[in-house]
Amino acid sequence: MADLSSLQPAPLWQFFQTICSIPHPSKHEEALATWICQWATEQQLDWQRDTVGNVIIRKPAAAGCEHLQTTVLQAHIDMVPQKGVNSDHNFATDPIDTIIDGDWLTANDTTLGADNGIGMASCLAVLAADDLAHGPIEVLLTIDEEAGMTGAFGLEAGLLTGTMLINTDSEQEGEIYMGCAGGIDANINLPIERQPGELPVAATITVGGLRGGHSGVDIHLGRGNANKLLARTLLQLQQQQAIELVSFDGGSLRNAIPRDAKAIVRCADAAALAEQVAVLQACYRNELVVSEPNLALTVATVENQQQVLTEASQQAFIQAMMATANGVMAMSQQIDGVTETSTNLGVVTTAEDHIKVLCLIRSLIDSARLNTEQAIASCWQLAGASIEMTGCYPGWAPNPESPVMALVDKVYRQNFSDEPKIMVIHAGLECGLFKKAYPEMDMVSIGPTIKFPHSPDEKVQISSVANYWTLLTEILKAIPAK
Repeated sequence: MADLSSLQPAPLWQFFQTICSIPHPSKHEEALATWICQWATEQQLDWQRDTVGNVIIRKPAAAGCEHLQTTVLQAHIDMVPQKGVNSDHNFATDPIDTIIDGDWLTANDTTLGADNGIGMASCLAVLAADDLAHGPIEVLLTIDEEAGMTGAFGLEAGLLTGTMLINTDSEQEGEIYMGCAGGIDANINLPIERQPGELPVAATITVGGLRGGHSGVDIHLGRGNANKLLARTLLQLQQQQAIELVSFDGGSLRNAIPRDAKAIVRCADAAALAEQVAVLQACYRNELVVSEPNLALTVATVENQQQVLTEASQQAFIQAMMATANGVMAMSQQIDGVTETSTNLGVVTTAEDHIKVLCLIRSLIDSARLNTEQAIASCWQLAGASIEMTGCYPGWAPNPESPVMALVDKVYRQNFSDEPKIMVIHAGLECGLFKKAYPEMDMVSIGPTIKFPHSPDEKVQISSVANYWTLLTEILKAIPAK
């Protein structure tokens, strides 16, 4: 792990180094939450855990600032666990191995957890500071944001008294976010039937080397989806020689663009299969020459005695995969350059008698999201699958008259002699869910520059963290009176 002690602002980076040292992937953030509560006790700060496990820490106003409104600072505790195919990192037990590369901090072939670890570190640094001007502070640290927004869904009314909330989960310094997309998970279960294989050769076909990324922030970049590319490969191959499908597995998270996928097939001619795969690799590399320079489509013979899918099951699966919407469905007609609706065909897993497919659908407009839900459901129902839509979370509707947004805009101009960009993000933020329990709370989202979250390429710009910290602390100083 890199030594971050020389980075500024020092308190923030010290907290981030500790955060990286304690494993905290989604669904497994209890060790970090426990450490935070123990630290708060040592600092003699009032804290509590709510019924779902969120951490709330309260700090009195600094001397002379008692008249200011209470501000809620918010971050999520968990991180996305993604690693390269050659990494042996165990997210449940291993610390994040950080690397300083010029003005960027990254990790050794894993996600870094700057999303949302930097924001969380900034909240703790505010709590620890004795030289900042601020009114009363409430820090809300939610659990399981990345895998289901469990903490935000379970947040109860009445726990917070603040009138303004600053979400720290945005990923571009110089941008102020006032809205975000909502989303829903499409859980698809396709029954399959099997039979003994007749073709003599078993082989694996693998799509790898893709860049992946955040299925909201990066969906418009035209990156390859390993699941879609592998389904396309199978469709093309079976048009040239008989193949029998044994299994198909790809992706690991619904909100990460899948970087790799693998199918096991049986065929009659391994040499011909390898030639056909090489041709398809050249085709895909030509199409994705800019977005996926390291794309690799490979084939290798293996020993495999599993039964294969029947012809009917194989065709139903491959054709449904080909027909499933993926990527950007529509760009916003109201906000230039912002994705309105998208889907991510994130995870495919094969069992003995069924195949599961998991898609994440996002949209700024509920009716457009519903239309995409129905299109995906219709496709898979025609194939004989059952579909359950779960985890629906609302978008955060923009409020151009937001006082806290106007305040952040003013503070940014005063400190950086530049105009910030007022934005709506296609990724899901928790603010929309907070509005259910706290409908009158005024909210805004800011953060440092983080590139390629939800992938092993994730990195945070060190200089942007300093600017973000300046903005955050100056905002707290400028919070209006009660």
